[in-house]
Amino acid sequence: MGEMVRIVVVHDEKLLRSALVELLRSDDTLDVCALCPDADVPDREAPSADVCVVDGECLTGGDDGRGARLRARYGDRLVVLTTAKRPGVLRRAFDGGALGLVDKNAPANRLITAVHTVAKGERFLDETLTVALLKGAEMPLTTRELGVLTLASQGAPIAEIAARLHLSRGTVRNYMATAIRKVGARNRVDAIRILQSAGWT
Repeated sequence: MGEMVRIVVVHDEKLLRSALVELLRSDDTLDVCALCPDADVPDREAPSADVCVVDGECLTGGDDGRGARLRARYGDRLVVLTTAKRPGVLRRAFDGGALGLVDKNAPANRLITAVHTVAKGERFLDETLTVALLKGAEMPLTTRELGVLTLASQGAPIAEIAARLHLSRGTVRNYMATAIRKVGARNRVDAIRILQSAGWT
């Protein structure tokens, strides 16, 4: 038997987190040392691990707080689970330095292979995600346009968005109109839906 690889699993949904743990424990060389439901534990209490398996949805959110903490704690030893339908999530994980990217629709043994690959410090990219990763590079909005739509998705009216971003209301409306046009949406709500569906907000 080879050297044990210590794993931490991060997933918001308890049932799926447990299923991932059981899957990983089917390999005798993997030691799933902890379940970490939200990664909000202080660093001194965080389990040490060779690899952190994390659901890509745990890395979404405007402030990137949890993603930043996981990267600070485990470095590039992240294996991120995502799908080709979420190019924004995929792109952020890749740009954030995650070494492993595994399709949630892949066979179970693909995750185990990815964990062993990342534990050796090598990159693992599921072939089914390569096209989506390239699409993720095509994020059509500027940072400001994305910021305006992100605040709108949180229910902020034009006046509040303008105040928070130190812009005039007219400028906010212009950014909103440009963003709606760029993503091919019918209106603000449709644009927000398109961005959320792709994992950009």
